[in-house]
Amino acid sequence: MIAFIDDHRASYGAEPIRRVLPVAPSTHHAHAAHRADPAKASPRARRDVTLMAQIRRVHEENFEVHGARKVWRQLGREGVIVARCTVERLMRRMGLRGIVRGKETRTTIAGKALPCPADEVNRQFRAPRPNVLWVSDFTYVATWQGFVYVAFVIDVFARRIVGWRVSRTAHVAFVLDALEQALHDRRPAKGGLTRHSDRGSQHVSIRHTDRLLEAGIEPSAGSVGDSCDNALAETVIGLFKTEVIHRRDPWRSLEAVEYATPEWVDWHNTRRLLEPIGNMPPAEAEARYYTQSEPAALAA
Repeated sequence: MIAFIDDHRASYGAEPIRRVLPVAPSTHHAHAAHRADPAKASPRARRDVTLMAQIRRVHEENFEVHGARKVWRQLGREGVIVARCTVERLMRRMGLRGIVRGKETRTTIAGKALPCPADEVNRQFRAPRPNVLWVSDFTYVATWQGFVYVAFVIDVFARRIVGWRVSRTAHVAFVLDALEQALHDRRPAKGGLTRHSDRGSQHVSIRHTDRLLEAGIEPSAGSVGDSCDNALAETVIGLFKTEVIHRRDPWRSLEAVEYATPEWVDWHNTRRLLEPIGNMPPAEAEARYYTQSEPAALAA
C-alpha cells in the first residue's frame, strides 16, 4: 500500500489516498524516512536486507534451481539461523523460486533377441556403503545439429554420479564409456558390486555384459517400460533434464551439452543437498561414511 501511495501521489495527492486506504500518516512518513536513511529502519527490515543478499547468493550458486526448503537448509549449513517461513517470504518478495520437474519421456528400446540378466535389486535402491550398487541409464537432448545422448552411472549409497558420457549416437560403446569412467574413478574390488539398469539393448548387450563380468560386477536389469524398476537412475536423469537441459532448449551442439554436463555433475556431487541422504551433498555423505568406518576397522 505504501508503494501504491508513492506511485499515485502525483495524481491524487498522498492525503486523499491515505484517507481511502487504511494507512496512517505516521506509517507512511516512517517508511519514507527508512528509505532515505536505511539506518532508521527496524531491526527486522535491516535483517531482511542482509538475508536477501545471502538468499540470492545461495540461489545463484546452485544453478538457480533450489526452492525455499533447500535454500533454508544451505543457509543452516553455513551457520545462518533463520526460519524457513522467513526464507519463503523473502524469496517471494525477490521473485525467486525453485525448479519443478515435469514428465519425462522414455528412451528404452528393449533388446528382445538378447538374454537379459535377472532383476537383483527388486526396486530396493539402498546400499550399506559405496560400491555395492550402481544404477545406469541414458537420456536424449535435442540440439540444432540433431539429438545427442547423455549416459550416467550412479552409486546408490549417496546418489553420487560416478560416470557419464555424451554422444551423438546411442550405441553400446557410448554406455560402455560411462561405465569405464566409473570403473577408473572408483576402482571397485571384484565381487560385491551390482550394476542395475533397464533392459535397453545397450545395457544388456553381450559386449556390455562381458565387461561387467570381467570387472567382477553382477549385472541386473529391470522390466521394460517400467520406470519404477530403475527409479533412482530415472530420478537423477530427471533432475539433470529439469535443472540443465530444459532451461536452455534448444541446445546449439553436442559440445555445448558436453561442457554443461560435467559442470552440473560436479555441482550435484559436491554441493547439491539431497534430502534422502540427510540434506548433504553425495561427496560429503561418502566422506562421512569412510570417516566413521575407519575407527571400526582399526578396532577390528
